Amino acid sequence: MSAVVVSGLGVAAPGALDVETFWANLTAGRSAFAPARALPGSGVICGEVEEGEAFADLPIPVPAACDRNAVLAVAAARQALTEAGLVPGSVAPERVAVVLGNGGGGLTSLDTQYERLFVETKRPHPFSIVRAMGSSSASWVSIAFGARGPCFVVASACASATHAIGVAAGLVRGGLVDVAITGGTEAPLSRGTLMAWNAMKIMSRTGCRPFSRDRDGLVVSEGAGVLVLEREAHARARGLRPEVALAGFGSGADAGDIVAPTAEGMARAMRAALEDAGLSPAEIAYVNAHGTGTRANDLTEVRAMRAVFGAGALPPTSSTKGATGHALGAAGGLEAVATVLAMRRGLAPPTAHLNDPDTELDIDAIPLTARAMPIPAAMSNSFAFGGLNASLVLRRI
Repeated sequence: MSAVVVSGLGVAAPGALDVETFWANLTAGRSAFAPARALPGSGVICGEVEEGEAFADLPIPVPAACDRNAVLAVAAARQALTEAGLVPGSVAPERVAVVLGNGGGGLTSLDTQYERLFVETKRPHPFSIVRAMGSSSASWVSIAFGARGPCFVVASACASATHAIGVAAGLVRGGLVDVAITGGTEAPLSRGTLMAWNAMKIMSRTGCRPFSRDRDGLVVSEGAGVLVLEREAHARARGLRPEVALAGFGSGADAGDIVAPTAEGMARAMRAALEDAGLSPAEIAYVNAHGTGTRANDLTEVRAMRAVFGAGALPPTSSTKGATGHALGAAGGLEAVATVLAMRRGLAPPTAHLNDPDTELDIDAIPLTARAMPIPAAMSNSFAFGGLNASLVLRRI
């Protein structure tokens, strides 16, 4: 078994096409929400990724066969591999895995093709299947960067990316591969998908405000967050000096309600991640919460944290979804990137738009202003519909 380190980060997020802009937005509590283009006049807002230089000259040989969720993944993966200093030929391609989380597959392509078929009564596009299939994002990252090791997508709704990162870390730790390109991607801003989310009556019209008394729901976003994980010895042999290790992963299922989570299931995932990392709850200095901006999630997540961390003060905890929105299957990837950056820079990002903290929660949710603090160990949580829970524990090296 080998220590697993983070050697590269990449993002494509609302208002940010690179890691530095992403971090600047998070620490400033700055969001980029706007009326949903797919639902004009509805009042629904979302977080859309504006295309820019990060999308230029992507190594995608057949763009017409590629859904937007795969484009986002390739753009973020290129950044992460560049930071890691990994170029074709620097690692045996059979020793590089691609494990991505994705909740819905090619949702925008599905929407487009159903409209083409049922409204315009035209034949579907010949690439409809390869655009829509759930594994396409991992396949395109593999094709773009020549990774020939294990390659697949993990689908567990809003916990997809966190599960993917945990599974990828297991491949590296167990010696099956030397490097893993992992994280999550999602492009859900199609008319049909947004209408389906809107039908659940949990979408905000004003912005995402986790842990706030005046919260009114979540904001659906698109995006991708990608990490390069590597065996520590392998990274050092290449001349890197890694700062953060992926130390623990825990997951489990509630086996209960399809939409209502349980504090017990969340707590089990957190405890499992701590046990895997060999750390005690007291050693966690910061938690990046699931924090969707709904009252039910906030209350249940804080109860779960109380069960894990005990009766004293909970660790400082923020939800970066206040800035990014909820990128569904990609959320855990963006949040893992945010947690690594917080540890590297000794700065905990705030919960954006938290003007009126909900005192019922009894939690230090780092309102509005980033906090300078040492973060020797941190936790990142994702809790999904279906009672699917996943937690990561990271530590400074």
